[in-house]
Amino acid sequence: MGEIRASTVLPATRTDITLHTADGLELVGELAVPVDRPPVATLVCLHPLPTHGGMMDSHVLRKASYRLPALAGLAVLRFNTRGTESERGRSQGEFGEGETERYDVAAALEYAEYHDLPHPWLLGWSFGTELALKWGRDPLVEGLILLSPPLHRATDADLDAWAADGRPVIALVPEHDDYLRPPEARERFKRIPQAEVVGVDGAKHLWVGEPYVRIVLNEIVRRVAPGAHPLPEHWPTG
Repeated sequence: MGEIRASTVLPATRTDITLHTADGLELVGELAVPVDRPPVATLVCLHPLPTHGGMMDSHVLRKASYRLPALAGLAVLRFNTRGTESERGRSQGEFGEGETERYDVAAALEYAEYHDLPHPWLLGWSFGTELALKWGRDPLVEGLILLSPPLHRATDADLDAWAADGRPVIALVPEHDDYLRPPEARERFKRIPQAEVVGVDGAKHLWVGEPYVRIVLNEIVRRVAPGAHPLPEHWPTG
């Protein structure tokens, strides 16, 4: 048995994909699915702010794609929003301040629906949480998992819409976040009665450090694929 480390890449079927938006753009992405079984659920990943280095390869999202197909039977769909570049390539278009990205979210969910990816959850991180809260109320979506939500672009009206909607909203909030820390997050998210705010001791906005990545991935799996929780820390080798 080998320990699962920060650089570990576990088996999955990984396919480069292209998303097509309603306003005519092509967005680059990747879909990772289990090798040996159909996925039990799907994570549609929305990355941090591209003007500050966020992209589909931002480390928590990349590690989710490296581990969760094998460990939890999840499909993990990652993509670059408009104008964002990573090793996979650059998506067409330009950064839209979180507004025109509504078409990007819709394109990812359309892809999931067309390819029969089951039980999609939106997994947003920082800027990606704003996209999830503003544009994620598609009937296909099972719920939201929000990492380090700043609640800058998402308004009280967006929160109230989720309150009326009733679907689950889980916010993982670092103790030392740069924008919104657990006490304030709990106060802000009171507008959504079904929201759950999970404060993570010692963590910072970028979730740097393998212990924090494991906490995040376990909290995701606890909600999305509870039968696989807790995640193992070792993987068979040889």
